[in-house]
Amino acid sequence: MSRILIVDDEMNIRLVVKEYAEFEGYEVSEAENGMQAIEMVKSNDYDLVIMDVMMPKLDGYSACKEIKKIKNIPVIMLSARGEEYDKLFGFEIGVDDYVVKPFSPKELMARIRVVMKRNSAPAETASDKYSFEGLEIDMAGREVYVNGEKAAMTPKEYDLLFFLVKNKNLAMSRDKLLESVWGYDFFGDDRTVDTHIKMLRNSLGEYRKFIITLRGMGYKFEAE
Repeated sequence: MSRILIVDDEMNIRLVVKEYAEFEGYEVSEAENGMQAIEMVKSNDYDLVIMDVMMPKLDGYSACKEIKKIKNIPVIMLSARGEEYDKLFGFEIGVDDYVVKPFSPKELMARIRVVMKRNSAPAETASDKYSFEGLEIDMAGREVYVNGEKAAMTPKEYDLLFFLVKNKNLAMSRDKLLESVWGYDFFGDDRTVDTHIKMLRNSLGEYRKFIITLRGMGYKFEAE
């Protein structure tokens, strides 16, 4: 049975999420703030953490960063703030998904299933290495070098870049990227793709030129 830790200072939200999660067959634990969550992660094994952003004692972002240092546990962030900046910051520190309040408990359960499935999937086995001018991509080693220097990228940036490169010169819609890289489409959000593309371009520096925007559709990795 998979174990989930729900971290939120609002008891009603914890109870609603717990009710739906237990109905889905998950074992659920609760924490009221980030400090408590960190201590629980130190002494227990969880398969997923659902974390609110705004909490007393320690906010969700800070708690997430500390949890990721302890164990590589997927985190779904809950927040009343849905601005791109907030999502971007969350993804940069390693958040696996971002759900804006108020949310549908059924949608949250669907996102939980996707994140759990994605993190239990076998690791990338491709041995391909690609080189485009000064951009070097090692898929098996999950490493990217820009002009000889290793790029610091989030796990989802790697996944997105690898998928685009594997489908080099092919147009990819946002829905296709959501389905293939994130593992869902109906519950996805076009802005999730756009936000990660922006992050990826920043990581690639001058080689951002290879990621082409297809107005009204999506993106493609265009190179010889």
